[in-house]
Amino acid sequence: MSHSPARLRIAIVGYGTAGQAAAVLLGRDGHRVEVFERAPEPGPVGAGFLLQPSGLQVLWRMGLLDAVLAHGARVERLYGETPCGRAVMDMRYAGLDARLCGVGMQRGALFSILDHARGDDVVLRAGITIENPDADDRWLRDADGGRHGPFDLVLVADGAASKLRGALGGVRRDAVYPWGALWCLLDARDWPHLRELRQRYVAARRMIGLLPVGTRPGDTTPRLSFFWSLPTAAFDGWQAAALDDWRASVDTIWPEASALLDGTTSHAQLARASYRDVTLDRWHHGRWVLLGDAAHAMSPQLGQGVNMALLDAEALRDALRTEAALPDAMAVYARSRRRHVGIYQFWSRWLTPVFQSERDLVARARDLAFHPWGACPAGADTCCACSAARSWGHSVPCHWRRNSSRPWRGSGAGHRCQPPRFRNNASVSRASDVERRACPARTATQPCDVERARPQPIVGVHPRIGEVRGTAATR
Repeated sequence: MSHSPARLRIAIVGYGTAGQAAAVLLGRDGHRVEVFERAPEPGPVGAGFLLQPSGLQVLWRMGLLDAVLAHGARVERLYGETPCGRAVMDMRYAGLDARLCGVGMQRGALFSILDHARGDDVVLRAGITIENPDADDRWLRDADGGRHGPFDLVLVADGAASKLRGALGGVRRDAVYPWGALWCLLDARDWPHLRELRQRYVAARRMIGLLPVGTRPGDTTPRLSFFWSLPTAAFDGWQAAALDDWRASVDTIWPEASALLDGTTSHAQLARASYRDVTLDRWHHGRWVLLGDAAHAMSPQLGQGVNMALLDAEALRDALRTEAALPDAMAVYARSRRRHVGIYQFWSRWLTPVFQSERDLVARARDLAFHPWGACPAGADTCCACSAARSWGHSVPCHWRRNSSRPWRGSGAGHRCQPPRFRNNASVSRASDVERRACPARTATQPCDVERARPQPIVGVHPRIGEVRGTAATR
């Protein structure tokens, strides 16, 4: 039940996506918000990421979707192959709904959008590292011995390598993955796949990826986010080796991607990324509560970190609106997010060694099984990812489907309603099977063009968001 929420004094530790979104949402609700960020000049960390429909919904409800779409790159397909051209993964948002898409973004673009949305009443205190809670948990202690407070609520959003997570207790698992990545932003130039995340694999030992990430404020050049999979133990060895030798390796695996690296002349132009696997027995203690990667860091195999951070911030805001007592609000928040996040953590943990490991037999099984597995009908109950996705829906405005031949129930530009349920794609599947058998271009190792073009579902996308530009495809 909704009530008129008390105006709280709230501290947020960390100014990444989770902290930024929480600052915007809570500031708009009239809370007195102070953000503590250890960087003297706060800015984005990381190259690019993929916003899924679930994250796009949060940004739409925040009134920021237009700005995101102005800079982001629409992504319709996730395609991965071996160097010889064998398709390993071919997943399309249209496999769930023709109106769905992802949006590739530069971290700098989203950072600027959220920072601009932060109200003047939200205070950002940069260059302050919060070390731990005081004995009185209404107060924060910084690295220089300073004391800040008192606060009614403290949000810990200091990222995957959170220093405060352990101070709250309840950490079940906090492990660094043995594999990480090198990444950088590249000029998109004449890259032909500007609506697709493209990846190329050599077993599970090598993975190269290129994600269109659009532009950012102050830079109108479309970019691609490039990443190269590498064990974290090999980072120093890569740094010590000749860069030309590494570029030759890229060229052997993917010449077209290598051509985009001609402006990369030093190791310093590529940043290192490592990942953690974090699970908690509890998300809050006293007045302190965790959100974002501080609460549930995972590998980027499902591309969900930013989306989960946005959903966390919104869920916490909603819990504070509906629960009169602060402990009840934190319990509602944790309960609402734990099960959803747990699904992604399970699949992320399972998929990581399939794409980043030295397990060659696992990689061979992946190459044989992943492409057919990705072809499960979007309406089939046997596809666990699709079935789970059905429970994650929110209502969306009817005008997002105004160009469809089957409008949603209801009318009027802000009317909120539920879209139709999934179609059963069995007939589409059967037709595609016939096409594959009949196509002379198909071989045992090389799918034909018909098979490549067949719509596939994508793991973890939200089935109930309309086509974000309001130009829905006819069904």
